[in-house]
Amino acid sequence: MSDTKDMGSARRPDDRSDPNAVPDVCAREPRHHGRLSRWALEGLSETAGNHQGPHAESGRTSFWLRVMCLTGVDYFSSLGYQPAIAFLAAGFVSPVATLVLVALTLFGALPVYRRVASESYRGEGSIAMLEKLLPWWGGKLFVLVLLGFAGTAFIITITLSAADAAEHAVSNPLVPKSFAGAHLWVTLLLIVLLGAVFLRGFQEAIGIAVVLVAAYLALNAVVVVDGFLLVAAHPVVIAEWGRAMLAQGGGNPFGVAGVALLVFPQLALGLSGFETGVTVIPQIRGEAEQTGKPPEARIRGAKRLLTTAAITMSVFLLTSSLVTTLLIPAKEFRPGGAANGRALAYLAHEQLGPVFGTAYDLSTIAILWFAGASAMAGLLNIVPRYLPRYGMAPAWARAVRPLVIVFTLIAIVVTLVFKASVDGQGGAYATGVLMLITSAAVAVTLSARRKRQWKRTAGFGIVAVILAYTLVVNIVQRPDGLRISLLFILGIVIVSIASRIRRSFELRATSVTFDEAATEFLREAEDYGAVHLVANEPGARDEEEYRSKARDERRDSNIPGRASIIFLEVRKADSSDFEEDLEVHGVVRHGYRVLEVASGNVPNTLAAVLLQIRNITGVVPHIYFEWTEGNPVSNMVRFLVSGEGEVAPVTREVLRETEPDVRRRPMVHVS
Repeated sequence: MSDTKDMGSARRPDDRSDPNAVPDVCAREPRHHGRLSRWALEGLSETAGNHQGPHAESGRTSFWLRVMCLTGVDYFSSLGYQPAIAFLAAGFVSPVATLVLVALTLFGALPVYRRVASESYRGEGSIAMLEKLLPWWGGKLFVLVLLGFAGTAFIITITLSAADAAEHAVSNPLVPKSFAGAHLWVTLLLIVLLGAVFLRGFQEAIGIAVVLVAAYLALNAVVVVDGFLLVAAHPVVIAEWGRAMLAQGGGNPFGVAGVALLVFPQLALGLSGFETGVTVIPQIRGEAEQTGKPPEARIRGAKRLLTTAAITMSVFLLTSSLVTTLLIPAKEFRPGGAANGRALAYLAHEQLGPVFGTAYDLSTIAILWFAGASAMAGLLNIVPRYLPRYGMAPAWARAVRPLVIVFTLIAIVVTLVFKASVDGQGGAYATGVLMLITSAAVAVTLSARRKRQWKRTAGFGIVAVILAYTLVVNIVQRPDGLRISLLFILGIVIVSIASRIRRSFELRATSVTFDEAATEFLREAEDYGAVHLVANEPGARDEEEYRSKARDERRDSNIPGRASIIFLEVRKADSSDFEEDLEVHGVVRHGYRVLEVASGNVPNTLAAVLLQIRNITGVVPHIYFEWTEGNPVSNMVRFLVSGEGEVAPVTREVLRETEPDVRRRPMVHVS
């Protein structure tokens, strides 16, 4: 059949199966070259976008209260260091500053993340909401920045929690004094053990978390209640605290309020539990998700999880800050003091004895160490969702074990830089957490605005402004946090750009499907024993465009006169996307058959379509190009940024990289 307007009728053999049922050319198994590679890259073949984190198990879900404990090990464990850091930041005003933080938590962060749970119920978190609102390269770069702050929050959670766990271990009165200088080494050991757990597997996290959270909160409740009983027996401490607080505020309540508003941003620790809380939503028991319909029961469970965790933590934050401020001498909070980084543990030992104090220390060490596990799970959940899909990380970044090794090494370096100081890492932690929460507030504000929910837009907007103020104040007071975050961002951007360039010649499509019309075109061409495709950059799409293109290619490329040709066109889409599901549609224009596919990258898409055509028909296809005009260097830059440029050479290179067998490789002709 020639390229005339008379398409004729096509024969459809009855024994021909659905061509899309053949193995997709894009479903490639990773190449494991040895036992170590097979062990390290286990799970790498899973498809992009389905990654749920190491705590996900297919078909296994739990009651929301149990899942709350998984995120609670991060959130509640901050009680181990929060009261001490709060006193260092705010002095005798720390209970008032904590009250401000509690108000921001309950009336700011909680409503924001309840909205995130409604709109990001597959565990993507608030970053996914902003990704949808900001497409193209701007959205990708913004996501990279947020990933930098998220990396800061989660990595510092690991290092800070391990450092505080080590502080509780070496400061226990039953531990020999010779171990007092081993704080750094104990911290490093805990981080290495954490990495080892994830290298082996992390499947029973929820059950472990339930036991740890229940025991830890019970012991904290005992310490707090005993503290209030002691205050009731010695009410003079209340009057002394009031005088000291007024003196710090300049002698009047307004001064106290001013100090509290100024310093409370430094107390925003542990709030990464909100972001962790929305990433574990897929673990909450609920009805099976229906296509196009949110899982309402699971979303309700997520909201209860967030609300219960926020209220519980708020009560403990406020009460623990009050009793530690009232009962512990100020000098003990300072570096080198017995309560530095462990205020509640100090009270446990002083008021309830060494046996209870040691039990409290062991519980604190366990939950702080497991808080690092929660943060590691967050990293392993969030990084594979974005960077490999953007082409901004190696393909192995979808496998858990290589990422565990990378994150463990980073945590070791951070620990060495900060010398395992709990106080020194507080600023970096708060900066990362506050940036995540602020971005979430901005995301839900924009979402409400797009849905024309004006009251909610105003409410979320006010919360976003308050959180932005909190973030800015924290950065001004603790600029080291921003510097650490910028280093994380810079590292992610550099690695992302290098990876994107390195993976330029990979086959990027995650699937290639053909509609009925496109399938019919291929069947007709296959009947002739050859498939000839002409690459066409869509222009006016009038009759003259196709007629002249067909005539020139037959003349210049020596396509046989009786051979049937099909035009192959790529409609430009978001060029910042790396992995795509390709849908090929067949249309007839002015009597000419055309295969259309939308994609952000032309040559890689053409290569994927050609390989899938070969798989479907069993015939090695030929594709015909014209030489691209322009400077080769500028064309290469265009390819990297916009997915165009030197189409023919890049298409051929992608095919060469993907199919080493020359006899099975689609043929590229350029005239």
